[in-house]
Amino acid sequence: MNTQIVKRGGQRDHEPYMRNKLHHSIVTTCFSVRSSEGSANTAADAVCNAIEEWLRERPEVTSDDIRRVAARTLEIHNPEAAYFYIHQKNIV
Repeated sequence: MNTQIVKRGGQRDHEPYMRNKLHHSIVTTCFSVRSSEGSANTAADAVCNAIEEWLRERPEVTSDDIRRVAARTLEIHNPEAAYFYIHQKNIV
């Protein structure tokens, strides 16, 4: 997969999609709402799989696009974590 991610605001260089980066972000968000390690990893795997399917025909997407699609899948597996994932930039 060679999808390039356009970073927020387009001010930084593009970077390739990295499953481990997204996976870590989802697991960390799940831990923030006190999910178990198994539950967090299951949700993160499901989100990464959904994103990779969605990216299959897209050579370039924005980080905001990935956040929206990831949040939709996370909401199925952990609605509370999905809320924090969507709003994490505003909650600090």
